[in-house]
Amino acid sequence: MKFLTLIFISLFITGFISCKNGKKDKGTKEKPPPGVDVMIAANEKFENTVEVNGTVLSNEMVELHPEISGRLTYLNIPDGEKVSEGTILAKINDAELQAQLEQQKAQFDIAVKTEKRLKDLLAINGVNQADYDVAISQVNTLQAGIKVLNAQIDKTVIRAPFTGELGLRMVSPGAYVTPQTLIGTLQQTDNVKIDFTVPEGYACLINKGKSITIQTNVSNENKTATIVAIEPQINILTRNLKVRARLTNGNINPGAFVKVILTEKKEGISVPTNAIIPDAASNQVVVVKNGKAVFKNVETGVRTENAVELISGVNQGDSIVVSGVLFVRPNAPVKIKKAKKVNDKK
Repeated sequence: MKFLTLIFISLFITGFISCKNGKKDKGTKEKPPPGVDVMIAANEKFENTVEVNGTVLSNEMVELHPEISGRLTYLNIPDGEKVSEGTILAKINDAELQAQLEQQKAQFDIAVKTEKRLKDLLAINGVNQADYDVAISQVNTLQAGIKVLNAQIDKTVIRAPFTGELGLRMVSPGAYVTPQTLIGTLQQTDNVKIDFTVPEGYACLINKGKSITIQTNVSNENKTATIVAIEPQINILTRNLKVRARLTNGNINPGAFVKVILTEKKEGISVPTNAIIPDAASNQVVVVKNGKAVFKNVETGVRTENAVELISGVNQGDSIVVSGVLFVRPNAPVKIKKAKKVNDKK
């Protein structure tokens, strides 16, 4: 009886295991390949736009300081008025210098007459050569002294170095001034300079003579400026390039903050940003070939809000996976659910 019971239990366990294995085998099926959407690579035109901050500078700007110390006898600095180049803006008392000049001229006239008389005497051996040389030296010395005094008198006059707009007057008539005294400022604002910096990665967007768009915070009105100079050396700390543009009749105050909009129109292959697989060594995209996923290293270029330029790594006509990238494996089968054209990638 006990023996029959053991046989029954053994048969029951064997049947149970067989039944379970049968169900497991029945439920095991091969997984279908993951479905993906692809985009057919083709050249297209796209626009790369970068915004950077810029500062407005006067085309020309100078602080007006006297070259010598003295008391102002004339002051012509009307606040905010335009003046022409060469206009006399201020004058320092030069009475003492003028008196010294008159004295020097009188001595010079006497020295010239003395030199002429000694020259005539030298011709008949009435004086020796040394006496005549002293007379010549005296003439030259006094002549040089006259030039020095004229130069000093010129320094008493402050003139506008260029045509521009005066700032606020900082002194009053009759004030005693020194070379450290700021009398006022003069700026040329009809044309202004726009200085800005660009990361070295966007150096392709700047060229001398290229037109750029300037936008002010006040009016949000777009103005067109022209790049006139590019600093030849990249800043080793910021890795930026300094650029200068010129804006004509922009009606923008120097010192203002502006946005500089750099635009470049290009033609090439681009893909949605989610099609790029970042990797430590290089970026990759997945291309479907013969029903299988092929991972390709690519070199990326310009990035826009929704797309990335592919400089190398893919060819026109390649089927690039743009949806379902995370579910594919290298050289594994995939099923294309939808093939998009370039214009449909967005």
